[in-house]
Amino acid sequence: MHRLRLNSTTRWLIVAAIFICSGVVGFVQNSQKINDISPQTTSKLQCDTPLSQNSKVFNVYLTEQSIAEKALPLLCANNVVQRQFGDVKVIIGRNDFDTFRFVNHGVPELTLVKSNVVDAFGADRIYHYDSIAAHPDYSAYFIALREKPVLTKEYLLGKRIGILDYPSSRSGHIVPKTVLQRLGLNDSNIKLYYYNSHQELRRALMAGEVDIISSYWGKADEQTLSRNYITSLENSVPGMRWYLKMQDNNTDLRCAIQQVITEISNNHPRKYYRDVVLINECNSNENL
Repeated sequence: MHRLRLNSTTRWLIVAAIFICSGVVGFVQNSQKINDISPQTTSKLQCDTPLSQNSKVFNVYLTEQSIAEKALPLLCANNVVQRQFGDVKVIIGRNDFDTFRFVNHGVPELTLVKSNVVDAFGADRIYHYDSIAAHPDYSAYFIALREKPVLTKEYLLGKRIGILDYPSSRSGHIVPKTVLQRLGLNDSNIKLYYYNSHQELRRALMAGEVDIISSYWGKADEQTLSRNYITSLENSVPGMRWYLKMQDNNTDLRCAIQQVITEISNNHPRKYYRDVVLINECNSNENL
């Protein structure tokens, strides 16, 4: 029996064709509805009852549980959302892979992420994500429990440093790794410990699992940590932004969502989320 033998170029072309076809099919399926992306680490919230017989779902992607819990009832009760959609589904992502699966495929109508995520995926150009509100930029720090961290190779050698397991996080991953690299430090001469959230980083520091964490400084930290034991790494880390898919000139929806964002911010316990700037704020909501 003779086997068909293909040269390397032909084999490469066949593999590339299969890959492209698979990608196109996956793109179409993922962009049609959120259920085609099988959640593995995410959790989902939705309205208690459907808003109408409309099959269109208002999909929302968030990474903060407290924001999701405040957003859902406001969106479900909003008149414009009720007119234009049949249901609201809020997906709560847990890591960068979740964000990639949803934002990169243009699944959510509304999302709260950092601008570098949208820019990296080109989601603003491909899916017409329009920034409609922004939370402030902030600073990144090394935070310790009993002494002020020193940004020298000699001081940091052998230290156990906690960072976020999110390569897209500037304060928790990108900035500390950049600083360490600049000082000539890497995995061979320091110990990096990876955690899933800023809250987990604080827990690890308080529990003595690590000597230093890389994070932001929040008002609540003043109750458990000392401002004397923080060292600035970067003064202007881009803040979170709300993006709304505006493939149509749907000004009613834009104004309605800005109202919802304002209400979420006004009632959020964290100062960071209470500070929000609406971008191209609606001047009149008479028809909402």
